[in-house]
This record gives sequence, C-alpha cells and structure tokens, in this order.
Amino acid sequence: MNSFTGNLPDSISNASKLIGLDLSYNNFSGIVPNSLGNLGLLEILGLGSNNFISEPSSSELNFITSLTNCRKLRVLEISINHMTGSLPVSVGNLSVSLQELNAVRCTIKETIPNDISNLSGLVRLNLYGNDLSGSIPSTIKGLQKLRVMDVGKNKLQGSIPNDLCQLPELHRLHLGANKLSGSVPACLWNISCLRYLRLSSNKLTSRISASFGNLKDLLEFNASFNYLHGNLPSKIGNLKVVTQIDLSYNNFSGNIPGSIGNLQNLITLSLEHNDLMGTIPETFRSLVSLEILDLSQKNLSGVIPKSLDELLYLKYFNVSYNKLHGKIPSWGPFKNFTGQSFLPNEALCGATQFGVHPCKPNSVSRSKTLRKVAIICVSFAISLVVLLLTFILLRRRRQKSKRLPVEIDLQPVAEYRKITYQEILKATNGFEERNLLGDGSFGSVYKGLLSDGMVVAL
Repeated sequence: MNSFTGNLPDSISNASKLIGLDLSYNNFSGIVPNSLGNLGLLEILGLGSNNFISEPSSSELNFITSLTNCRKLRVLEISINHMTGSLPVSVGNLSVSLQELNAVRCTIKETIPNDISNLSGLVRLNLYGNDLSGSIPSTIKGLQKLRVMDVGKNKLQGSIPNDLCQLPELHRLHLGANKLSGSVPACLWNISCLRYLRLSSNKLTSRISASFGNLKDLLEFNASFNYLHGNLPSKIGNLKVVTQIDLSYNNFSGNIPGSIGNLQNLITLSLEHNDLMGTIPETFRSLVSLEILDLSQKNLSGVIPKSLDELLYLKYFNVSYNKLHGKIPSWGPFKNFTGQSFLPNEALCGATQFGVHPCKPNSVSRSKTLRKVAIICVSFAISLVVLLLTFILLRRRRQKSKRLPVEIDLQPVAEYRKITYQEILKATNGFEERNLLGDGSFGSVYKGLLSDGMVVAL
C-alpha cells in the first residue's frame, strides 16, 4: 500500500512487456487511460481502492473496451472506485483467459450484459455493491467454470433463473440485498459444490423443499428478510458441516425440526421473527459448537431445556417474546446472560440477573410431585382395602370350620339317658379350655367324649 496521487499517465503504455500492474490502494484519480490496451502481454491489472472515475462524456466504462486487446489478461480488479458508467457489451470480448472480474462498489449502473457469458474461462465474478438493475441474464449458464458469483447489494429484479443451476462448479452464490422475487429454484439444492448461499433481503416467497438437505457440503446459508413460508424441512439435519444458518424475518411455521441437533459444527442459528411454534428441541444440547442462538419473536412454548447449559461456547442467546415458562437454566453460558435474552416472558422464573420472578420452592417439579403423591395415596388405599377384605374372608372361613364338626360329628344326648356330673367332668376333661366350642346367651358349650365313644355338646 502506497499513497500515490494524481492521474495515471498515458505513457504507462510504453511498458509494452509489462505482465502485471497492480496500483491498488493508492489515491490515483481521473479516468483510466485507454492506452492500457496497448499492454498486449498484461495478465494482471489491479486498479482497486483508488479514486478513478469514468469518462464524463460517456455512459460506459470505455477503458474496458480498450482492454479487449490484452489477450492474456487473467485478472481485472477495479473495485472501490467512483466509476458511474455501465459495463459495455464489449466486456464479453475480453480475453477468454480472464478468470477474475472484480468490480465491487464502483457505482456501476444499468444491466449485466448478456455477452458476459462469452468469458468462458471466468472463475470469479464479483459485482457486489453497485447500482445494477434489470434481471440476471439467462446466458449466465455459459460460465461453466464459474465458482464465485457475487451480485449482492444491487437493484436486480425478476426471479432467480434456473440457469444458475447449470453451473456445475458454483461454490459461492450471493444474490442478497436485491429486489428478486418469486420462488427459490429447487434445482439450486442439487448444486453439489455449493458452499455459501446468500439470498437475504429480497422478496422471495416460496417454500424450502426437502431436497435442501442435498447440500451436504454447505457451510453458510442466509435467506433472512424474505417472505419464505411453510415448514422447515427435517432434512436440514443432513447439512453436517454447516456453520451458519440465518432464516430470520420470514414466515416459516410449524415446529423447529429436532434434526437440527445433528449439526454439530453449527456456530450461528438465527430463526427469529417467524411463526414457528412448539418447544425448543431437547436435541439442541448436541449443538456443541453453537455460539449464537436467536429464537426470539415466535410462538414457542414449554420450558428452556436445562441441557442448554452444556453449550459451553454459547455467547448470545435470545428467546424474548415467546410463551415459555419454568425455570431459566443458571449454569454454563447462562451465567453471562441478562434479562435482555428473556423479555418479556412473565411465566419464566430464575435468578435475578434475568429480570424474572424468583422460582418458588419446587415450582418446577410441583405438579409432578403432586401427581406422584396422589398415585402413592391411591395405591395405599387400594392395598388397605384389599388387606381388610382378605382378613374378613379368612376370619369367616375359620369360624365356619369351627362350627362344621359340631353339625356333623356331634350328636345331641338322648332325652332318656341320664349323665352324672362326674361323667360330664370326665367327658370334658374338667371343662378344659381346648374343648370349648363357643359362648352363647345361655352359657358356654363344650365338646365332650362319653365313655361309650359318643361325642356330645354340653
């Protein structure tokens, strides 16, 4: 980095054998001289981060037309300048050897020329942060070697063309911060090389299909600030290497898929401002790399899983404006959170640092405890009734068995037979207690054995 100033002289074209010219990060100003086109051997041209402007008399960037003479040009870097013209149609006549075209924040206007598809060797196309309008040309499919396409933060309109799906080596696709509308082409989920996908801040209105899970090498996905709707696909759990997912500010509904717990490399998960409902999945305890979790502004219910205090790298956590209840975990990363993470969930309780009511003793498990006590009491009562019934039945059987021999074996003494008192004493062994059969209103009844073998009741 230097601090050269002033205009770039035309005489620079005299260095006819120059292969690389990098004047980036200086304070050059004025127009880019067309004489650069005389550097026939030039392979790398870096003019980024200066104060170059376009020709006042032309609406196009004419110097690009002059560079069509540089048949070995591989890299063209003109980012961060004050060029307010448009890309000329002649951009398609640049060297077929051109691999990188970077024109970030140059205030380039108008449309992306259809002829840009002639740059068959292009690997990187970065037009981020300009004033480009119109639609993404369908001819873009001609860039079969393209790995990076960044046209974010422009004014592009229309739908996302299916032609992008025909770029087999596409690694990074940034279409965010435009005015794109319509559906997200389902074929995008079949670009197996895709690592970075940004569709944020547009007017997209479709669902995300289950085939989204095909992007098994996806690292970052941002589709925030759109009108996407429907359920989040459970196949999202197939994105095993993804580190960032931002689907905030959409219209997604249904439950949060528990399969998200499979994403052990996930660092950022932003789902705020949707219509999601249900509970926070217990499977989130497996998001061991998670640093940012935003689930605010939804209809979530239930409790905050205590297992989340195991997420040791969690730095930002927000569940504000939901319908959660119960105790807020207080260990692990939760020791560093404040009430801003839990506004205004009045049904939550916990430590004073969270700005919620303190939990009542056993308030979390009170209902479960009462249920257990009720079950124990009912079980005890049933057992007691069974024992009492068993005791009564056994007693009745015992009494019946005592009476039965009297009715069968004992015979009443004939009226005509006289028995002396001495015979009675001998028959009952002196009214021994073991011969007692029972007590009645007329006295005690004993079993007696007479001398002739007759058993009698006396």
